[in-house]
Amino acid sequence: MGLFAKIKEGLKKTRDTVVGQIDSMLKSFTKIDESLFEELEELLVMGDVGITTSQAICEQLRKKVKKEGVTNPNEVHRLLEETVAEMLEGGQELNISTKPSIILVIGVNGVGKTTTIGKLANNLRRDGKKVLLSAADTFRAAAIDQLEIWAQRSKCDIVKQNEGSDPAAVVFDSIRAAKARGADVIICDTAGRLHNKKHLMDELNKISRIIDRELPDADKEVLLVLDATTGQNAVNQAREFKNAAGITGIVLTKLDGTAKGGVVLSIKEELDVPVKYIGVGEQIDDLQPFDPREFAKALFDVEKEN
Repeated sequence: MGLFAKIKEGLKKTRDTVVGQIDSMLKSFTKIDESLFEELEELLVMGDVGITTSQAICEQLRKKVKKEGVTNPNEVHRLLEETVAEMLEGGQELNISTKPSIILVIGVNGVGKTTTIGKLANNLRRDGKKVLLSAADTFRAAAIDQLEIWAQRSKCDIVKQNEGSDPAAVVFDSIRAAKARGADVIICDTAGRLHNKKHLMDELNKISRIIDRELPDADKEVLLVLDATTGQNAVNQAREFKNAAGITGIVLTKLDGTAKGGVVLSIKEELDVPVKYIGVGEQIDDLQPFDPREFAKALFDVEKEN
């Protein structure tokens, strides 16, 4: 299955539920008027796009309709796809040009964080990068074991210590190992939950200080993994982590299992944080670099299905 086909298949539930309803609504109108925009905004909100983002989309559409002199309601589908692609543009490329670069992966337990790291490592290795995994989620023995399995699957090195070890010490060892082995990228797993939120954020800050001290000139990405099936709750999580940990990008998992794919728009528009990868299946190659144009095209590709 090709890249576009995978993304299209992964967005099927969102497309069938949200975009399908929008298409049906547009077909019921004979002219473009304010009631059309009101109904569209309501359907976008119901599709987990969020109120603020839905309003912004409709405002852009009004401008496009006026500028292009569009009168046919069915043309709104094309303009909507354009608007969504434009809103999602910018910042989606990984910034990992130094050797080594470091990617800190954060997120609450249960969102698919460790699995995402394994798939990302596999992607980067196929791109010719030498990747080292750092098992810095030392508070769950299962997390270390799971990451070791993914290291084997993705044919990457791993640095680990025993359960309960200091996560910052694991990161320190990983940086030393990466330098010694000539690794291009270090990907660090981190704890998803500690005794309380403050403790978790303190731990992330401690890890960041080690990275800044040991790799002061390295490119650094802080990727937050979110579960798309949680819809607007994912946006709230992103808001909290952005305030506490300075995230540089989002990895949105489980898009294939939800009709809430519209949450991608909320994250970019309301938080100004780019989505860098999306998960559209269970296989090792189902983590895809995020392409706004391809995403919008796949999301709105309803007519070709019918």
